[in-house]
Amino acid sequence: MRPLILLVEDNPNILKYLRDILEFNNAQVLTAKNGKEGLHVLSEQIDCPDLIISDILMPEMNGYDFFNEVSNNPALCHIPFIFLSDLDSAEDIRIGKMLGADDYLTKPVNQDDLIATIFGKIKRNIQKKIVIKKFNEIFASDETEKGSIPEEYRDLIILIEVHWDDRIGPKLVNYFPKDIKVDFSLNDIGEQLFDGLKAMYGQDYVVEAEGLLINVKRFNVMAYVFFDSYPDDSYRGGEKQYMFSVISSRITYFQSLKIKEIFIEISSKYKKKEKWEFKEFWNYFLDILSLNPTI
Repeated sequence: MRPLILLVEDNPNILKYLRDILEFNNAQVLTAKNGKEGLHVLSEQIDCPDLIISDILMPEMNGYDFFNEVSNNPALCHIPFIFLSDLDSAEDIRIGKMLGADDYLTKPVNQDDLIATIFGKIKRNIQKKIVIKKFNEIFASDETEKGSIPEEYRDLIILIEVHWDDRIGPKLVNYFPKDIKVDFSLNDIGEQLFDGLKAMYGQDYVVEAEGLLINVKRFNVMAYVFFDSYPDDSYRGGEKQYMFSVISSRITYFQSLKIKEIFIEISSKYKKKEKWEFKEFWNYFLDILSLNPTI
């Protein structure tokens, strides 16, 4: 199936050049001259684009504001988003990535690099959709227990740590807070989240760190799951696989970006066998999920 790409660019010459490249590489291309027009194009689409490429300096609505609108729309925030801009300073690139864009490319862009980046992001997003579908299937199963977080605990979050054990499979090794009251099994939900890993990487290998925001509708909670591994010959496949997850009644897209940064820090410490306090990092997540609750 040909991927569908939305290209937002106010320079007609660059727009035509990029469109020709993408169509030559078997992509379907939608175009818009600024962010406002881009939102209109998105509103008229039955199927969401597989990827959005946007300039930054544009009239009526610039790329930053356009990205903000897309990111705050639950129906659109999952679409991979790439900035392609003349703004090429280290600070400009840092700002673009800090906002949460999937990538930031500068003009003039190398054609091969552009195509590799685009189709790499699209492939990764397809894999994520497969995993999310798998999670939904797991948690929709009649064999999965029902449950929820009681109302008096709705403002709290749960941090869990799950490891792969070659004998028994996924195993819950830690969670916080210890006195949290939920009427579903943290061990079961941890195991089932980890099992979704197989849909992306297969049985044996976690090839790179990956984070996913999952809506676990059956339990009426959101979960941000972060998978990683490190070389260890004592485990099957020569690597130790593990997963961290934050479970809460609500996690927004922007909160998930901050959560991922913390998990990357935790994972780095874990690989280096450095000491870290489970409760201390849980407090970081609590702070993140208490900020800007309306975003």
